[in-house]
Amino acid sequence: MKEIWSAQGLSENCGNCGHIDSSAPSHHVMLFHGHSNPALAEAVAKHLDIPLGRALVSRFSNGEIRVKIEENVRGSRVFVIQPTCGNVNDSLMELLIMIDALSRASAYSICAVIPYYGYAKQEKKTSGREPISAKLVANLITVAGADRVITVDLHAAAIQGFFDIPCDNLKALPIIVEHYRALNLNREDVVVVSPDAGGVARATDLAEHLGAQFAIIFKRRPEPDQTQVIEIVGDIEGKDCIVVDDMISTGHTLINGVKALKERGAKKIYAAVTHSIMAGDAVSLIENSPLEELVVTDTIPVSPEALKMSKLKVLSLAPLLGEAIRRTHFNQSVSELFV
Repeated sequence: MKEIWSAQGLSENCGNCGHIDSSAPSHHVMLFHGHSNPALAEAVAKHLDIPLGRALVSRFSNGEIRVKIEENVRGSRVFVIQPTCGNVNDSLMELLIMIDALSRASAYSICAVIPYYGYAKQEKKTSGREPISAKLVANLITVAGADRVITVDLHAAAIQGFFDIPCDNLKALPIIVEHYRALNLNREDVVVVSPDAGGVARATDLAEHLGAQFAIIFKRRPEPDQTQVIEIVGDIEGKDCIVVDDMISTGHTLINGVKALKERGAKKIYAAVTHSIMAGDAVSLIENSPLEELVVTDTIPVSPEALKMSKLKVLSLAPLLGEAIRRTHFNQSVSELFV
């Protein structure tokens, strides 16, 4: 592994990273990843201009996950890039076992970079005898040996409080704002729409950055992943609408909202979603919907079927994650990324 990012080395090798004073950390950075999203890890490594660390992540004959770190990590600041997506249980166990291996190998610090945080939908009890799975996962990551967590657009911001270690909840907002500004939409005719009450903060944030108006869809959930639109508050007639949400699973919630907007006179309808789960018949549902365009990020690998969609646009969060890693290493503010 190439030793990099010492206080002296970074100032010599990365002149565009700004002034590095003598208080900069001397521990060099190492990046590792599991199987859940290697393409994103490679993009982050490329953005930072550092190589990925070598690690064996495989299976024993009985199906258990085997991990062996094939680099010397003693005294290093280690970042493990592993969204808990796809087979969520396997991805989570890979992450936990890698953290444990790195901890036992005397890494100076271990930051779990989890662009998509699985089990986030159960962050509270809505009825009796239910778990709070998001809290359980936070406990597991902490007990495994992580010192810090970096994640993106948590399903519920309160999950940050489940950790007894620092947790930075990044926003995909800067990347999404840049995309819509490039479309040169007439902001007087644009309305940013929250698909539910829980997404109001996210939607108002985007509306403020675009100088657009705001609307909200009120709905009820008769069953998980199913919704019924009750009312839409806001002036959308004859307007271009941008529906913004943290994730798309089956697509039914999004498309029900899109159809309701269309029925009430919306002109063109766009959607921006951070985490593209695309379960069930989501691809065909979206492709055959009134949506003009669906913007997603690469926190979760986009399936080959979804990549064939004419309406899909994938934005990379590698620059955002890379900058967050750099700032974390040099003890600089991460929140300034969103000012």
